[in-house]
Amino acid sequence: MKKVLVVGGIGVTASLGFVGLLFVGTLAAAGSLAGGAAGGAVGLAKGAVPAQYQSLVQKWGNLCPAINPALLAAQLYQESGFNPKAQSPAAAQGIAQFIPGTWATHGIDGNKDGVRDVWDPQDAIPSAAYYDCELAKYVKDAPGDPTHNMLAAYNAGPYAVIKYGGVPPYSETQNYVKTITDLSKSFARPVTRVEPSKQAAQAIQYAQQKLGTPYLWGGTGTAEQGGRFDCSGLTQAAYRTAGIELPRVANDQYNAGPHPSRDELLPGDLVFFSDDLTNSRAIRHVGIYVGGGYMIDAPRPGAVVRFSKMDTPDYFGATRVTAAGAEALPTAPAEEQKAEEQAGEQAEEQAGEQAEEQEESPEGAADTEPGDEARREESETPEGRSDEAGGPSVSRAPTS
Repeated sequence: MKKVLVVGGIGVTASLGFVGLLFVGTLAAAGSLAGGAAGGAVGLAKGAVPAQYQSLVQKWGNLCPAINPALLAAQLYQESGFNPKAQSPAAAQGIAQFIPGTWATHGIDGNKDGVRDVWDPQDAIPSAAYYDCELAKYVKDAPGDPTHNMLAAYNAGPYAVIKYGGVPPYSETQNYVKTITDLSKSFARPVTRVEPSKQAAQAIQYAQQKLGTPYLWGGTGTAEQGGRFDCSGLTQAAYRTAGIELPRVANDQYNAGPHPSRDELLPGDLVFFSDDLTNSRAIRHVGIYVGGGYMIDAPRPGAVVRFSKMDTPDYFGATRVTAAGAEALPTAPAEEQKAEEQAGEQAEEQAGEQAEEQEESPEGAADTEPGDEARREESETPEGRSDEAGGPSVSRAPTS
């Protein structure tokens, strides 16, 4: 009966009953599960670091006690979004964003090919770890947490850490330390059950109210867009009602908190899908888990916000959103978000004719109804899910 209620949940009475059960289940889980990850060796969460850099980050992230692989990954993501060609207006270069003077002093030949190349991740990632550990040595006698002091030295210089006996009273430096340490939690593989989200029920309630809303590629639910959404626009709006501001696109939303395993999912977790199960930067779809193997998502042009099955071959993983995790994520400049929206509008126009044909066909008609067969066919086909505006971008630090 529960499965029928979920699949047929577009009816108002059934929807309210189901979301009521979700509230109870979420709150009960929040009261019964233990806290976050415990100590021990730090591993990387599945796909959090692109596969071509994962072994480098895991190896060099253990270079000294002040760093760990998740912390190093958080720094690289914060600096470049794992883009080895990134270059800032201040002339910072490569995946680790070294300025030329710092590279000249601290860059190392990580791959032993006889060349120190700031544009080569095989050199730049080891150099970032080496530089962190050198800073940790400079401030090793300062009171306080060695990792916090190292990060503060990275931002404000080691003299400031020594002068103030720890993290200096600069708002920029204190924010940098907090940002990287919070962000590192989304790159770490949890070693115990992940703490439940206190905002999950509110996010689910919002998404439940949007069932039946037509999909819009690039949609964020504004009045100008007729209140329509794409996949990450829906999840962003849902968590905004709970006081959490998520990034605009799915691959960045993956970094908004720790990552529960499939058997630890709770209502409100974000669930992600990709054709490349080794790289979170390639994520192209997101939904909100509601229990029983189902999610609420905005699947593709021509469809509506709906309940869908989430256990499909393209399932990538999940994120339990936290306020601190979301706040630590960089946001795209307004002009980049606008460009993504325009790209999405163009893509939607190109897809419009195909979507209309699908809606007119028997299969397309079933897509807007709560039938089991239509849901199964769509959810089990990767092509049935459409990415948000612009798709994953890795051209800045980090991508939006």
